[in-house]
Amino acid sequence: MYWFSRISIARCPVNRKIFYLSLCLLGFVLPYSQFIPWVIEHGLDMPLFLRQLFANRISGFFALDVLISAVTLIGFIRSEGARLKMSRLWLPIASVLLVGVSLGLPLFLFIRERTLEKPGSSTL
Repeated sequence: MYWFSRISIARCPVNRKIFYLSLCLLGFVLPYSQFIPWVIEHGLDMPLFLRQLFANRISGFFALDVLISAVTLIGFIRSEGARLKMSRLWLPIASVLLVGVSLGLPLFLFIRERTLEKPGSSTL
């Protein structure tokens, strides 16, 4: 992972914002490319959804991992957002709940980046 830490995107706020927005797009499109066809086929059958989500130990592993990550991310959004006096924190929280961590995290990082660019923003 040494090469990843050397990527220049970390030094340029504009590139970071574009990177985060690109991840938002992927974080919305890729999960929903799987979910929408399932809903078309089965409707919003939540018992079936949960049975398939936990169909085996591997899918259960990923489901629980994502659920714990989502709860952790919502806590981080609330605490970091309050620390930086960020606005519109409801947006990444709603994104986590409606799509998942794949959209909520890059959206929060995009909003955070915009907040940090404002004059007089606190980075403590």
